[in-house]
Amino acid sequence: MRFIHTSDWHLGQTLHTFERSFEHQHFLDWLLDTLVAEQAEGLLICGDIFDNANPSAASQKQLYRFLQQAKTRVPHLNIVIIAGNHDSPGRLEAPVPLLETLGATVIGFVPRLPDGTIDLARLVVALKNRLGEIAAWCLAIPFLRPGDVPRIEKGLETNTETANDPYMEGIALLYRQALQHTLTLRQPGQAIIALGHCHMVGGEISQDSERRIVIGGTEALPAGIFDPAIAYAALGHLHLAQSVGKQAHLRYCGSPLPMSFAEVNYPHQVLRVDLNGETVADITALPVPRAVELLRVPKQPAPLQEVLTALAALALPDNPDLQRQPYLEVRIRLDAPEPGLRARIETALEGKPVRLAKIETSFAPKIAPGVDAVPASLDQLERLQPDDIFNRLYSTKYKTDAPLDLRAAFAELMLTPTEDIH
Repeated sequence: MRFIHTSDWHLGQTLHTFERSFEHQHFLDWLLDTLVAEQAEGLLICGDIFDNANPSAASQKQLYRFLQQAKTRVPHLNIVIIAGNHDSPGRLEAPVPLLETLGATVIGFVPRLPDGTIDLARLVVALKNRLGEIAAWCLAIPFLRPGDVPRIEKGLETNTETANDPYMEGIALLYRQALQHTLTLRQPGQAIIALGHCHMVGGEISQDSERRIVIGGTEALPAGIFDPAIAYAALGHLHLAQSVGKQAHLRYCGSPLPMSFAEVNYPHQVLRVDLNGETVADITALPVPRAVELLRVPKQPAPLQEVLTALAALALPDNPDLQRQPYLEVRIRLDAPEPGLRARIETALEGKPVRLAKIETSFAPKIAPGVDAVPASLDQLERLQPDDIFNRLYSTKYKTDAPLDLRAAFAELMLTPTEDIH
């Protein structure tokens, strides 16, 4: 059996006010063609389908149109979708009766039986090959919140890596319970696949775009939560494609688009996974073509004049199609605030087929005169006047004293009488 592992689509995401539906549609069209060309029998989507819990109508329409087209072009395709931390579990599951007609299984939250116990049967999905035979079983575990996991009685912990954290131990227990249920269903020659949307120990994150998963002090899960009986773990949440703990069968496929300028050099891809009976025979990365480039000028922050010179020399091919023009992040190192900075940058870019998305400013580190190297004591803080506080804040941010004219303007503001507004 062959399936495609993908995650973190973030439909509806904007990049510094620029909406990206064109890029997402480009990816979805490519994925449709890939499913056909690769003769895939399964598509596993591991969370963060949408960028937020209240996606726009346009974003939802993109998803449902894709699922309908996938069913039409690959009638035998198994589709399994789990919710991520950006998704609304209820919203994701709302159209389930319709999505089931498209061969799609959607798990937004952990289902429970009337007595409150977890309905393990709904978390286990049979994956069938093109002949209609069950080739694998999928543990479809969505992003888990503390209320989703089974409670562990003190002293009954079984995993030494998670024993000190009830939430982590609950996650490990849920995977064990789902696996035990699957083992009662599996026949010889059928593989077991696990889905998860989580941060694993050792996983490399993108500081600019990934929302940290911190619940009860917990951040990362150990690879040991995946039993050796699991042939492949298809993971979502981290945008950088990577394996976990140097184990090739525990994989993040990464996001198909760069979600921030910090991800400009990521190898965006989906993973093609081939099964041979109960084991993985091959894992192949399929690069996702980038519809719109992200540029950082310069590569590292530089003084303003150097940056303006680099921008003026920026040579780009003519591109009248605005939605295909590259996004640009300008990176500047300043010694002090620069009035009219954006206007100067826009002037340097005038006539160039590029979209200015972000101006990143940083300030050369230096000790400002008169700024204490150690925190002030409470007595010292009590003696501070408003203009002292203003200067300290300015110095903290810009690493230099506030200019005299700016301090004078602040003093004038403090002395200006104001009227109460009722």
